Amino acid sequence: MAVTNQPGPYQPSDFQTGLCDCCDDIGTCCFGLWCYPCLGCSIASAMDECCLCGLGVPIRAVYRTKYNIRGSLCNDFMTSWCCPVCSTCQLKRDIVRRKQQGIF
Repeated sequence: MAVTNQPGPYQPSDFQTGLCDCCDDIGTCCFGLWCYPCLGCSIASAMDECCLCGLGVPIRAVYRTKYNIRGSLCNDFMTSWCCPVCSTCQLKRDIVRRKQQGIF
């Protein structure tokens, strides 16, 4: 019998909130709407990345890879291009939840 899936934490997962789940954390959504670059810098800082990389495809791709979240670069590009604030807020919500769970 062949093993087709890795056991344990290597299983791909999804983001812990949806792209448009702004009601899960109104504060983050307001932060994203009123000071989008600041939200990006807070995400980059939490991930020990350059503040200039806190928005868009690069940070989303790094985060997805680090936490084995399903997706692709094409999906990251389309999400970040069509819904930049929602995409960035989703990352921030996921970081907050992972910190609460002790896995960030």
